[in-house]
Amino acid sequence: MINGVIIKKINKNTDDRGWLAEIYRSDEVNLQPAMSYVSVTKPGVRRGPHEHKNQSDCFIFIGPGNFELHLWDRRAKNEYLKIEAGARNPILVIVPPGVVHGYKCVGEANGWCINLPDKLYHGQNKKGEIDEIRWESDPESPYKIE
Repeated sequence: MINGVIIKKINKNTDDRGWLAEIYRSDEVNLQPAMSYVSVTKPGVRRGPHEHKNQSDCFIFIGPGNFELHLWDRRAKNEYLKIEAGARNPILVIVPPGVVHGYKCVGEANGWCINLPDKLYHGQNKKGEIDEIRWESDPESPYKIE
């Protein structure tokens, strides 16, 4: 494990109508979201890697589709963790500041990801600085997703 990264299994409650899953509860996860968004990633496509100086991301991978999530801890020992996430392994993952992260959609289906970050993207009224170090834009980056 990487210090400060939280991984929570998500249980799908299934019946003849489909399924329901609690994806966030403030009594289980110590994070106050500032906003939320959903992204769809096509098979074979990578997002990241990048990191935040001040923001924590709260990713929810529930399906459809599956991902390889990659995490590198730059704060201490530069630890690395790779996690399968999505339809086969529905999880919530909190990524604290200083942990480089990125994911790749694997398999045949589009992958859906929900994020509940604890800071506003681009600041209040979208007039602030963007808190991102975009490692994927650096050809010399040591952080690669194959």
